[in-house]
Amino acid sequence: MRVISYNLRKHKASGELQHLATEFGVDAMCLQECDSKDLPVTIGPLRLADTTKTNRLGLAIYYREDRFTAVSTQSFALHKSFHDRVLAPAHERLIGTRVVDNETDHHLVIGSFHAAPLTASNSLRRKQIHAAHAELLTMGTGLMTLMVGDFNYPFFTKKLHTHMENSGYALSLSDKRTYTRYKFFKGHFDFATSLGLNITSVQTMPRGKSDHLPILVTAEYGY
Repeated sequence: MRVISYNLRKHKASGELQHLATEFGVDAMCLQECDSKDLPVTIGPLRLADTTKTNRLGLAIYYREDRFTAVSTQSFALHKSFHDRVLAPAHERLIGTRVVDNETDHHLVIGSFHAAPLTASNSLRRKQIHAAHAELLTMGTGLMTLMVGDFNYPFFTKKLHTHMENSGYALSLSDKRTYTRYKFFKGHFDFATSLGLNITSVQTMPRGKSDHLPILVTAEYGY
């Protein structure tokens, strides 16, 4: 299974989605900072599962219709940062889609996640990550889960690794940094957490019009 995650930088990189969907054989695409009202129903072989409805900076999930059947999609609000309360960029910081693999009959949940910005603390972002995992579990207890997105967590990731292991999730960073716009803020902002899956690779893809670089996650079913 191949999944792309991309922060579109306030929808500026939306023109690149057709190329990404068709050139890399992806099975799903998870977006952050998109304009929900300006997204097409289909992008190449991918169909829109759903988008957040109340966000200024929206989230969306697309899936390959000939491989997956979408069962349900749900958006979730998480712990709010001071930035959220003042500027209200994102009421819902998680969207999840439960799908059935038409080839193998496996059920899994795919999530697109956007953590609070760097003005918030790592502690708050960890709370958001844990809450996001808990919300995705409500879509199907015991299901394999892949949550990708902009975690805004470039520093002290070793501590995050430990927290993920303690909660039963695996944290997978990409092979190269995903944010290099500012000298001080270079790092791995975009990555994946998973449950019941074997993540074989997370590749940072070429830069486009966004300040984030898209990532390509390749995963195998673990059970």
